[in-house]
Amino acid sequence: MSARLPVLSPPRWPRLLLLLLLLLGAAPGPRRSGAFYLPGLAPVNFCDEDKKSDECKAEIELFVNRLDSVESVLPYEYTAFDFCQASEGKRPSENLGQVLFGERIEPSPYKFTFNKEDTCKLVCTKTYHTEKAEDKQKLEFLKKSMLLNYQHHWIVDNMPVTWCYDVEDGQRFCNPGFPIGCYITDKGHAKDACVINSEFHERDTFYIFNHVDIKIYYHVVETGSMGARLVAAKLEPKSFKHTHVDKPDCSGPPMDISNKASGEIKIAYTYSVSFKEDDKIRWASRWDYILESMPHTHIQWFSIMNSLVIVLFLSGMVAMIMLRTLHKDIARYNQMDSTEDAQEEFGWKLVHGDIFRPPRKGMLLSVFLGSGTQILIMTFVTLFFACLGFLSPANRGALMTCAVVLWVLLGTPAGYVAARFYKSFGGEKWKTNVLLTSFLCPGIVFADFFIMNLILWGEGSSAAIPFGTLVAILALWFCISVPLTFIGAYFGFKKNAIEHPVRTNQIPRQIPEQSFYTKPLPGIVMGGILPFGCIFIQLFFILNSIWSHQMYYMFGFLFLVFIILVITCSEATILLCYFHLCAEDYHWQWRSFLTSGFTAVYFLIYAIHYFFSKLQITGTASTILYFGYTMIMVLIFFLFTGTIGFFACFWFVTKIYSVVKVD
Repeated sequence: MSARLPVLSPPRWPRLLLLLLLLLGAAPGPRRSGAFYLPGLAPVNFCDEDKKSDECKAEIELFVNRLDSVESVLPYEYTAFDFCQASEGKRPSENLGQVLFGERIEPSPYKFTFNKEDTCKLVCTKTYHTEKAEDKQKLEFLKKSMLLNYQHHWIVDNMPVTWCYDVEDGQRFCNPGFPIGCYITDKGHAKDACVINSEFHERDTFYIFNHVDIKIYYHVVETGSMGARLVAAKLEPKSFKHTHVDKPDCSGPPMDISNKASGEIKIAYTYSVSFKEDDKIRWASRWDYILESMPHTHIQWFSIMNSLVIVLFLSGMVAMIMLRTLHKDIARYNQMDSTEDAQEEFGWKLVHGDIFRPPRKGMLLSVFLGSGTQILIMTFVTLFFACLGFLSPANRGALMTCAVVLWVLLGTPAGYVAARFYKSFGGEKWKTNVLLTSFLCPGIVFADFFIMNLILWGEGSSAAIPFGTLVAILALWFCISVPLTFIGAYFGFKKNAIEHPVRTNQIPRQIPEQSFYTKPLPGIVMGGILPFGCIFIQLFFILNSIWSHQMYYMFGFLFLVFIILVITCSEATILLCYFHLCAEDYHWQWRSFLTSGFTAVYFLIYAIHYFFSKLQITGTASTILYFGYTMIMVLIFFLFTGTIGFFACFWFVTKIYSVVKVD
């Protein structure tokens, strides 16, 4: 799916949609002939310095983002390193999603003029005296970052500057980042990017990439004198120990920093920039070359086909039960007129007087259902917007911002569902119910998040949320989400309790001895396998995007998998619910929630496997952060899948007991 973005006209769309798009945090783009561009994503026109005007500009600014590594969960701001700093420049505004993801975009000292080429231009020179404690500390931090393979992320015209290189099978991979440097071990083994240059051979030595060759591609706008638009920015990192630091010529051996080096060390940072016209790429599809270099589409289709096979199998089973077994059962039950026949009742009809008996811990179940409903609607709407292209990688932080804003605004359905079911379970402590719905699950998530943030603060990472943002999140929660939850609960409690098709007996029926397969635990454990089987391939790409810093853009696939997951959770739960009702076990409420909710346990096991088999994360802080954030995702996934299972089973039970005659 490309990052192509449509041009919309306001009268066709509700104001609410435009308001939500504006909440995604970027400034609106300029108007063109009465059209309206998506916020922050309007094209910028560039032209030669002697032709610049209000319509097109000559200066091209390069922005720098945080630096991150696949070997550490801790990202750092550009300013945390001793690189060349911009003397002036305005920092772009960040939306909530960018702040939560730890993105820190800042101006850089690299500034270009459109169509003006520079060769080996000096940016700055950094000098380190190993005898000075401050300089030694800066140098050690730089070395440690190279050892952990920290990557630069540069941005030109809201587009990542990519490093493209050949990989196996003759394919070309474009990475939206490039390393600070690399390390040759004391045994002569080249780590990470050191393999690209045979001159990197000194043992126990760091090589810093202090020079970049930048090539900017553009296409000329067809509509007359509007200038050109940038469609790609690529670079090649290089290392030079400049012979004349004040007048570099970009020649000579690579810039090496030995672990045993002492005295004065000078590092000169330089760049070369060139421009090339390319009429084949259009501005609307300029992200395609980055996304297409990640050839996972065939794997995605395999995943979808695998999931569809599971869905068809389950649908066949459910259809067989519904159309054949249930139809026969209902016909047989409804034909029983005599008392003798009635005494021969068996199976699920026997428990009609207990099927809607309130469950144990009904308060907690209703709270989970309220929070799960909130997450379910939020996920659906976010993925729907993402499929339309509003939350593409070009609009940084939009996905997270959209999810948070929707979660805050969906307090009303959470309160309503929790109150409605709690009342149906015969609960009367409505104040406790609404308070738990407002604070229990969000409170656990926030407490975990806050502890992780304290660790990030302690490590000096850019991913640490500023205190002001934490206050803003709390304000959104307490001042918007909580009142909306109270409003939803008010309407939920005002309505009559849900009417059940059968009356509940005063004395609970004794449940017969169950076989191993109809006992709660084996059923719950089996119930989570099929939904997890539908999503585990998609899960791999999502974890890659979070922890291996790869772009996630296949929202069409994700939306399809989301629909398949909802169907699979529903059908698997209905299937198991029918089996244990036939075994005369009427405790279906918690069982249905935990059956599909157990998918989250398989998610946790997979995340642990992913950590040990796919990641090279080192350090105690990074490990704690990985599992801390994973637990938040597992809790959210548990509530989400559990709620789907409960609602599916509730519909099934209501349906089958409403069509049988009960004396």
